[in-house]
Amino acid sequence: MSLITKTIVILANSIKHHNHCIAGKCLETGQWVRPVSNAQGAELTHDQAKYCNPHGEFIVKPKQKIEMVLQASAPLVNQPENYLISDGRWQQKYVISDAELQNYLDYPADLWGFGDRVLFNLIQSGSIVIQQSLYLVKVESLRLYRNEFDKRRASFRYNMQDYDFAVTDPKFDEITQENKAVTDILCLSLGENYDGNCYKIVATIF
Repeated sequence: MSLITKTIVILANSIKHHNHCIAGKCLETGQWVRPVSNAQGAELTHDQAKYCNPHGEFIVKPKQKIEMVLQASAPLVNQPENYLISDGRWQQKYVISDAELQNYLDYPADLWGFGDRVLFNLIQSGSIVIQQSLYLVKVESLRLYRNEFDKRRASFRYNMQDYDFAVTDPKFDEITQENKAVTDILCLSLGENYDGNCYKIVATIF
């Protein structure tokens, strides 16, 4: 089996089952890549989410360019960008600036329809076809808050439509508690099947 080497700009390293859901865009093709630990799309462990540079090994962060060796494409109906990782350690190849983020934006008409979830059986049956399960979009009126169940949420407007999604960005508390400035660029992801729904998630707040 021939391995696949890709250099991607990391656009998400979010929380999934206390581990890591990582995704980014391939520098060569512009296509999204989500490295996963098995064919079912499982999250990455802390060790699997590390890269090397001359200073040591570290967990990947958004905006880093990371070279990774992958085993094969492992698409799911709800996550077609998945690639199965190999044992090779990732390598850092510099970073992009905040200004360069604009070059990686997506411009979908809507965010997998409207509302905060997609019924998995509609995806399975082919009634809804997921062409891509990741978007990097510029939004308006972004508000980060906790709801009555103390869940992290983001409400925002995109293409004249209001949305409200769960947030899995590990920096959420730091951004909200320290009132940090954000760019209103979000990395959005369609999640795994959970009780019959694929929830729409804010994976990174830039």
